[in-house]
Amino acid sequence: MSTLPTLVLVHGAWHGTWCWQPLVEHLPDLDVRTVALPSSGQDPAVLGGLYDDAEAVAKAIAAVGGPTVVVGHSYGGCPVTEAAAAAGDVERVIYLSALMQDAGDSVLSLVGGVHPPYWDVHEEHQGQAGHGYFEAAQASDVLYSDVEPHLAQQAAAKLGRQSLASVTQPLTQAAWRTVPSTYILCEQDLAIPLPLQEAMATRAQRTVRLRSGHSPFLSQPAELARILRHELALRPPQR
Repeated sequence: MSTLPTLVLVHGAWHGTWCWQPLVEHLPDLDVRTVALPSSGQDPAVLGGLYDDAEAVAKAIAAVGGPTVVVGHSYGGCPVTEAAAAAGDVERVIYLSALMQDAGDSVLSLVGGVHPPYWDVHEEHQGQAGHGYFEAAQASDVLYSDVEPHLAQQAAAKLGRQSLASVTQPLTQAAWRTVPSTYILCEQDLAIPLPLQEAMATRAQRTVRLRSGHSPFLSQPAELARILRHELALRPPQR
């Protein structure tokens, strides 16, 4: 049995726990758990927001009941940032080409309130800011640029809708301020440009560079597994 911490994986916008399967297959000896975020799904009427996602992450961490390392991919960095500081025994937070923001920030504040061009936005004006959802346009090109074409098509077909509440609600706390952190830079990412990743990564104690597109869990699962094993083996600094 592995003596390494439990690994908790948190997916990004539009995705589900299915996206981690190729990576998990390369970590058969580890305790790996995945979190399904309420903000992503097929039915827009039941999608949650950032705080619902953070609650789901916090519950998953608490359920481990021991040393944990949490990985957030893309948008998944937001609920991880919100939840990881106050839930369970988190030894490290890993941002995988993820949003690493501070308290008071939202996803949209990062981009000046302008929806990125690959978001297909459906706003519903019912007296509530951020009510509605958005879908991923050109997913195969933007999210899976270096994924084998057939696998990219399969993944794109599984994508759900993402709530606007998840990208408009602001963070209330930032786990990276108190928990050791690593940022994995995906150097060929077309969804989160490398300069933006590098700017956010200045907040991390460690940075690792991976020559991949936005979704290395699909394009380079073996290499990503190698990197994560190394991060799991790091001794947490004395607090």
